[in-house]
Amino acid sequence: MKDVVRGTGTYVVLDVFSRYVVGWMVAHRETAVLAHRLIAQTCARQGIEPGQLTLHADRGSSMTSKPVAFLLADLGVTKTHSRPHVSDESPYSEAHFKTLKYRPDFPDRFGAIEDARGHCADFFDWYKNDHHHAGLAMLTPADVHCGRADERIAEWQAPLSRTPMSPTSSRSPARASSACCVAGASSPTTTRAARTS
Repeated sequence: MKDVVRGTGTYVVLDVFSRYVVGWMVAHRETAVLAHRLIAQTCARQGIEPGQLTLHADRGSSMTSKPVAFLLADLGVTKTHSRPHVSDESPYSEAHFKTLKYRPDFPDRFGAIEDARGHCADFFDWYKNDHHHAGLAMLTPADVHCGRADERIAEWQAPLSRTPMSPTSSRSPARASSACCVAGASSPTTTRAARTS
């Protein structure tokens, strides 16, 4: 991220299945100590059991460090790293950062690290709870991560299953006409609802 403070880095732990950001941090620099702290806190907060998680990371010095390797071993986390000199090895995280940087409210420059942290807090909240993701059938990452996907799809399906759309059906909605645009005219939906109740 562009910042007045040189070397600022953003760490993001992304659940690849749900695209949910389970942990993140903006720091002055990348270090093994910070990576260690973020991974440990994220695993504890998410209730990750040993043997349950595979962590895929770039080959940055903090992610390949011995402290992080020991932490992952202690947590029972399998680790994988990107292949050397392959820039598109992590398409989900690359797409996530592109969404971050191409949002209209992304500034040309942050005044201080606190500004970058504030921006990220707002962005990650929006991304998890309000961003309807094309790769998730237009569900939000929170819907998928928190197990609400079936409920949301049922909510979307309910109005469709109640309204027959066959043009030959006597219960199909009336077709739009210029009369609907006249002030005070009843809408086709209102007319149909009155007939079926």
